[in-house]
Amino acid sequence: MGSKENNPALVRPSNFQGPRMGGSKFVKEVGPNHRPALRDVHNITRKECPRKDAAECKKNVPDLPHRPVTRRFAQLLQQQPKETKEVTVSSFAANPKAVQDVNQEAKKPSSYDANSSGLVDCEIIDVENIEDEACDAHVPMFVKHTEAMLDEIDRMEEDENLEDEDPIMDSSSSKDPLNVVEYIDDIYAHYRKSEKSSSVSPSYMAHQPDINEKMRAILIDWLIEVHYKFELMDETLFLTVNLIDRFLESQMVIRKKLQLVGVTAMLLACKYEEVSVPIVEDFVLISDKAYSQKDVLDMEKSMVNSLQFNFSVPTVYVFMRRFLKAAQSEKKLELLSFFLIELCLVEYEMLRFPPSMLAAAAIYTAQCTLSRFKQWSKTSEWYTNYSEDELLECSRMMVTFHQKAETAKLTGVHRKYSTWKFGYAAKAQPAEFLLDHSLR
Repeated sequence: MGSKENNPALVRPSNFQGPRMGGSKFVKEVGPNHRPALRDVHNITRKECPRKDAAECKKNVPDLPHRPVTRRFAQLLQQQPKETKEVTVSSFAANPKAVQDVNQEAKKPSSYDANSSGLVDCEIIDVENIEDEACDAHVPMFVKHTEAMLDEIDRMEEDENLEDEDPIMDSSSSKDPLNVVEYIDDIYAHYRKSEKSSSVSPSYMAHQPDINEKMRAILIDWLIEVHYKFELMDETLFLTVNLIDRFLESQMVIRKKLQLVGVTAMLLACKYEEVSVPIVEDFVLISDKAYSQKDVLDMEKSMVNSLQFNFSVPTVYVFMRRFLKAAQSEKKLELLSFFLIELCLVEYEMLRFPPSMLAAAAIYTAQCTLSRFKQWSKTSEWYTNYSEDELLECSRMMVTFHQKAETAKLTGVHRKYSTWKFGYAAKAQPAEFLLDHSLR
């Protein structure tokens, strides 16, 4: 059964299989930020006022500190229930008769103002049922909790400010069981550890007496075209290159056998990744019958024994999938990222960077290329574990490869990504501003 990576939601031509462009968003959509409700301003503990005379209460009222009502706080006030009791001490202090009438008609609205300066809307309540804080106020009762509410509002505004500072988003989708979100962190932690053991020495070619890095570049550039012609999956290409380098690091190969190593590595990668595997005769034909079927099978035995059947290695592709989700990538960004990373497959000098760094640098370079300014989010930094400064060296090398991709001797990758199927990604203008070393 194919993995999730083998079955993306992208609708592509039936006769071609290019980089994965998942149809759904990479980042789980986050709903509105539901903040905890404010304290219930009506839940006031009542206790008997020690002073029977309301006028005496008023004389001992301390002046409340005046705080300006912000627009946000005014909106909260407008949301108070209509039955909120707005009572002023001066109203019932100057109208003792209203206190006596309260037992006959409880909470009856009154419109008399002691100062006779106008009419106010208020309700009459019993003085003995007012708590000490109520005696201290000549403002609506719900303003007793002004300080607590304002503190809550300040906290809410701080939360909003933090949201504006590029929050770290969750790149896993819990709705899809194939994403195994319960284990995804452990899986990529394992990839981080094993990528060191599955990588090769950046100087292994020095131990090869009959081949060099230029021959390796020619081989991989040709294999990229073979991969395109056979319509194979992306995982197959990256695993093929990994098998070639690991085999060349451990075994000396003569020049005329180098192409045989390449086609055999692709055959093994197909058996590991593909659902429908090309037959041996296909690779014999694609190599212009330079080798026989027996040669391919003999080389296959030699490679699997040399590599000890270890094909489960984290290639650049597995990190690309994860990091593109974190970057909330779109189709254009994905295609450009894969264009840059395939340029790096051809270059022997890029072996000194681990697969995770190559993937992160390709996405960073692609983002800068499309936006025309340096761009690396907190979310991408969190999931890749690489800061912008750590990626700059690798990213600048990718920019130089992009600059010479069209005019170089090996143009297989450029021609592949100059087609409609790959969104003309190779036509994008290189992010040359990244080469300015004064930009830090």
